[in-house]
Amino acid sequence: MSKSQGELARPGRAMLRFLGAAGTVTGSRFLIDTPDSRVLVDCGLFQGRKELRELNWAQFPVDPASIDAIALTHAHIDHCGFLPVLVRDGFKGAVFATQGTAQLCKIVLPDSGHLHEEEARYANRRGYSKHAPALPLYTEADAKQALEHLSHVKYEEPVQLAPGVRAIFRRAGHILGSATIALEIERPKPTTVVFTGDLGRPFHPILSPPAPMPDADFILTESTYGDRLHEDADSIELFANTIRNTAAGGGTVVIPSFAVDRTEVILWHLRRMMESGQVPRIPVFVDSPMALSALAVYRAALAEGGDDIREELHGASEPFDPGMLVEARRVEQSKKINAEGGPAVIVSASGMATGGRVLHHLRRLLPDPKNAVLLVGFQADGTRGRRLLNGEPTLKLFGTFVSVRAQVVNVPGFSVHADQKEIVDWLRTARRAPTTAFVVHGEPESASALRARLDEDFGWTAVVPKYLEQVRLN
Repeated sequence: MSKSQGELARPGRAMLRFLGAAGTVTGSRFLIDTPDSRVLVDCGLFQGRKELRELNWAQFPVDPASIDAIALTHAHIDHCGFLPVLVRDGFKGAVFATQGTAQLCKIVLPDSGHLHEEEARYANRRGYSKHAPALPLYTEADAKQALEHLSHVKYEEPVQLAPGVRAIFRRAGHILGSATIALEIERPKPTTVVFTGDLGRPFHPILSPPAPMPDADFILTESTYGDRLHEDADSIELFANTIRNTAAGGGTVVIPSFAVDRTEVILWHLRRMMESGQVPRIPVFVDSPMALSALAVYRAALAEGGDDIREELHGASEPFDPGMLVEARRVEQSKKINAEGGPAVIVSASGMATGGRVLHHLRRLLPDPKNAVLLVGFQADGTRGRRLLNGEPTLKLFGTFVSVRAQVVNVPGFSVHADQKEIVDWLRTARRAPTTAFVVHGEPESASALRARLDEDFGWTAVVPKYLEQVRLN
């Protein structure tokens, strides 16, 4: 084992290292070292600012071959997207995930590898990369190799991850298959560490709410919206008003959307708004092969009555088609959307405008004030989505600057992340206080606000850990 990669003799105590999502929302990676084994919870990509993205290219702090097992909370790329790198670089163990997470990983990871390759080719063709040649972080083939390590687990059933470490996955209500994970460490004394992953909301239109918080000695809680509350009613009305007004002016609404779950939630609301006459019936284009593949998984889960699907939706036939749904899978279909004109709605990945087909739509639509951009989720610092949210007058796309004259509207109520009150209410379901609550998955302001709330409301020892910080668990 390489000393340069932080290899140490097996510790006499259980240790926790924060390898990501500390002081930032993305890059979820938490390492547990015990006297018996080494387990990684989540292995996500860093997104946003350049200095964060560069961490994806840095040498991993430990030798991937030394990790005995990986547990995934869910299939969003900032929680699972680094898996192909770890497998390519030597990880040989099992990757434990719920069936829903495994199904979505089979879509998300190859697509991510393909996008990395496509972006490298485009950069080389246009010559705007600082590297010659530009290389992908990993390839589609790397991603497919990583999928061979997936091992399915069921909600509420204990599973042995590695010697001396077992886990229980419980519903998190964030996206299909999402889970909170309780790691039970045997030595040197029994210790339970709970990871929220991304915690869902009490009411998701499709998914059952999060299961109550289990007993924990330590908890790592997300804080993406740790300093604010969602304004659901206002957001839905703003969403509808933007579509109505833009359609009336002959414009197009483009919605940068996370391919997994957010697209389903948007379509669910659009169907109901169009059925009720709240918004006019206009074409709705879903322009993302990954989003459409994920949509098929959601449709199947509803038809089969999946474990985390709301009971009243079991067997539902088609809750996602607003009536004029056009599914654009192939590149030619995507290009054809440009010729359609407005009024129309385009839902396209990625959700923070960090890549994907949505960039081509933004390049075409942003300069025209009759169009609108609806931001329907968290926009991490340093992303194009955050720049739009901040009202910047230009946006850099494909190496050139584009004027932002279209209306940009933020509708945070569409988020499927719990807000501050919802996180606190979920933590309140704990039957006993943890020794320490680590506040992660949040930018500094939101993490600090939630930490203060836990201190004030519960009197808990709450800490915002630093990147690469290590703490003892016994």
